[in-house]
Amino acid sequence: MKRAVIYQLFVRLFSNTTQTNQFNGTIEINGCGKFNHINNKALQSLVELGCTHIWFTGVLEQASATDYPELNRPADPLSICKGKAGSPYAIRDYYDLSPDLAINTKQRHQEFTELIERTHQHGLKALIDFVPNHVARTYQSDQKPDGTSDFGANDNKENAFDPQNNFYYIPNSTLKLPVEGNDYTETPARATGNDIFSAEPGVFDWYETVKLNYGIDYLDNNTTHFEPIPDTWNKMVDILLYWTARGIDGFRCDMAGMVPPQFWNYAIGKVKEKHPETIFIAEIYEPWRYNQYLNEARFDYLYDKEGFYDITRAVITNTRPASAISDIWKSLNGIDSKMVRFIENHDEQRIASPHFANDPHKGVLATALAAWMNTNPIMIYNGQESCEKGDWPRGFSGDDGRTSIFDYGSMTQHLNWVNSMFYDGGKLNNEQQQIRTQYSFILNSLHRFSSLREGQFYDLMYVNTQNDGFPENEFYTFLRHTPKQIMLIAIRFSGKQSQLKIRIPGHALITSGMRPTQRGIFRQVHGEGLISVPHIQTSGDVVTEVRIPEEGYYLAIYQPDPADLLY
Repeated sequence: MKRAVIYQLFVRLFSNTTQTNQFNGTIEINGCGKFNHINNKALQSLVELGCTHIWFTGVLEQASATDYPELNRPADPLSICKGKAGSPYAIRDYYDLSPDLAINTKQRHQEFTELIERTHQHGLKALIDFVPNHVARTYQSDQKPDGTSDFGANDNKENAFDPQNNFYYIPNSTLKLPVEGNDYTETPARATGNDIFSAEPGVFDWYETVKLNYGIDYLDNNTTHFEPIPDTWNKMVDILLYWTARGIDGFRCDMAGMVPPQFWNYAIGKVKEKHPETIFIAEIYEPWRYNQYLNEARFDYLYDKEGFYDITRAVITNTRPASAISDIWKSLNGIDSKMVRFIENHDEQRIASPHFANDPHKGVLATALAAWMNTNPIMIYNGQESCEKGDWPRGFSGDDGRTSIFDYGSMTQHLNWVNSMFYDGGKLNNEQQQIRTQYSFILNSLHRFSSLREGQFYDLMYVNTQNDGFPENEFYTFLRHTPKQIMLIAIRFSGKQSQLKIRIPGHALITSGMRPTQRGIFRQVHGEGLISVPHIQTSGDVVTEVRIPEEGYYLAIYQPDPADLLY
């Protein structure tokens, strides 16, 4: 069984070869990636990179400033549309697909179905976003199945809260938007997506969205009304079942922590009754709620943003020592394998950007750590492996080191790999080729080595930070082991090339499966450094000499002494 390696593929951006990148440009000027552009060459290249799952981001129909008269789909009012392309998390129809992503807009469902079929033919699983907390203010489904009512169609709009309403209302009010323009009116006003129960959301609120009602009365001390089952619950279950029936293998659930765990328990249970292998990943940022969302809500995996991302970023930017990485696993109390680890996604700054590390090699080191530290899923964001900087002019999105999710455009560095949709890296420069090769080794190592795929973790920092001269600010080292394989891993995040001694306690070797008195050596299998290890045995601590260049890493595998295997 392979480790899960998730490739977040933002369809609008991934294959867009138009390089105009005009500030605030339209789809006609700046172009847009399409379902059909993600061809067999692209998918095979992702398989060779080591990926097992593709998260197709931004595929559902969203609020947009682009007009599609052939679909009787007018552009959304600019006052409630962030950017020309709009936010992929302001869903306009849960049952429909973005016409931006189709070559033939009337055949968009067929084109998407063919993409999912291609994905499966390459042995990859297909994930999409599920956005349950809020919808676009213009939500109206023209693709819903027969007999399905729209969100809000049967609401009693005179009540601020009703358990069977889909939305929350502010009676006797008119929505006052924090932006210029009077091209949209809403009476009575509805609550805004980020829990703003006011007719006047602020400019930093999610004012383009409407909060969905799951039976929690926020105006009455968060009292719950879950019996009978709220109408919103059943509508959402129907949507999940609709997409799983179409071949979707899992869902990355947007802002899952803003939706009650009781709903998730109900919905995930209903889906897994029919499709037991479906994967559910929660975007959640409150560590004290992790166990609740794994156990009560029944999620398979959670975002590891508050732990892994934040601490690793601090190490990379030299605001915390590398030894602080131990705090990641210590804080999780044994649920590491349930955490999706990443150093980039659509919300975060590009690691090659000047706003973050200004160095794509740092992303390699962070990815090695994310991949080799435990058995958790790992995720990378399209363009990360091609040194993407998020450096093109935007529109709604500012100059913040992120690739805009609100505007039409392309990824300038990533296009060197896309190479006119040959997806062969034909235009990558030497640095980009080296970076991509390292990503490929790291991700494929999870399938190649049993200790990295399924082994246990043993942190070596507790004995090494006590050593004279050990650079705990720069260096992190640990073991991964199965009964048949032991690997020593070291990652250097900063510092100059130097000779380094790593202490491996006898307890670690016995815990890793070595027999008492067994002897052997560690043999380097990959990395930028050199390793020199004397014969080791479990009767005491072993000191391993390592020479790692600036910002390097290596893997070494334990090799028993042949003479020691004769008895």
